[in-house]
Amino acid sequence: MLNHLAIVVQYLLPKQAITILAGKFAHFQGGSLTTIVINWFIKRYHVNMSEAAEPNASTYKTFNSFFTRPLKINARPMAQTDFICPVDGAISQFGVIEKDQIFQAKGHHYSTAALLGGHGNSASAYENGHFACIYLSPKDYHRIHMPCDGRLLRMVYIPGTLFSVNPTTAQGVPGLFARNERVVCEFESKHGKFVMVLVGATIVGSMATAWHGVVNPPRSKNIRTWSYENQDISLKQGDEMGRFLLGSTVVMLFQRNNITFNESWSPTRLVKMGESMSETKGKTIPTHANS
Repeated sequence: MLNHLAIVVQYLLPKQAITILAGKFAHFQGGSLTTIVINWFIKRYHVNMSEAAEPNASTYKTFNSFFTRPLKINARPMAQTDFICPVDGAISQFGVIEKDQIFQAKGHHYSTAALLGGHGNSASAYENGHFACIYLSPKDYHRIHMPCDGRLLRMVYIPGTLFSVNPTTAQGVPGLFARNERVVCEFESKHGKFVMVLVGATIVGSMATAWHGVVNPPRSKNIRTWSYENQDISLKQGDEMGRFLLGSTVVMLFQRNNITFNESWSPTRLVKMGESMSETKGKTIPTHANS
C-alpha cells in the first residue's frame, strides 16, 4: 500500500521544477551552508568518505563537486576481463533481450527502440542481445567508466519525464527507463557495438560526458543527436565516460553473443566499478581513471 502511494505521489509531483531547483542548489557555492548539507548527506546515506581522494567535506565548494568526487588511486582495482562493471551500484536487472524486449520488473518490459528514442535501425542491432541495468544510490560513487575499450559513434539526448528510478518505482511504473530523460551513447569495440544509456531521474540536475561536458541543461523538448563516426573519440577500458550530477541508473545493451555475465551476478547484488562483469576472470590491475 505504501509503495503504491509513493508511486501515485510521483505522478502528481512537479518533477521537472523540483529537479531544476535541486540543480541550482547543487551548483550553489554556499560556504558553511554547503558544508553542513554535505555532512548531513554523508551521515544520512552512510557515504564512505575514506575512499574519496579528498575525505574532508569542507573542501568541496559545491554539492555537485562533492557528489562527483574522485576516489583515491587504486580504490577500485580493475579486473582483467573482457567487460568490467562501469559503476558502483546495485544490479536492477540483467540478462537476455527477448527479441527487442528488455525486462524491467515483474509484469513490466520496454523495447530497445523505445529506450533508444525510436531509433529502430540502431535498436535492431541489439535484438536477442543482452542488457544490464545498474541503479546508483545516493551513497554511491557517481562517475561512469568504460566497460571495455570503445570508439564513440553517436550520442543522443532524449527528453522525458523524471520519475525516481529506485527499485520501488521500477516495480511500479511501466517502461520507466524508456520514459525518463536520458542520454544514449553508442560505441563500437572489438566485441561489437554496445550502448550505455544514462537515465535521468527526479532531482538529477544534469548528466555529463567526458567528450561533451554537461549535456543537460539546457533541457529540450526535442531529441538531439551528435554524430562522431567521422571523429576518433576512443576511450580505454576503465576510462571515465560520464557522470551524474545527482545520481540515477545506467542501462547497457550488448549485441548477441558478445557477453556472458559473471556467474556471481544476481538482481539486487551490490557491485563496484572495476569488478568483472563478464564471465572471464583474472588478476586485477589498478584503475587508471579516478582523476
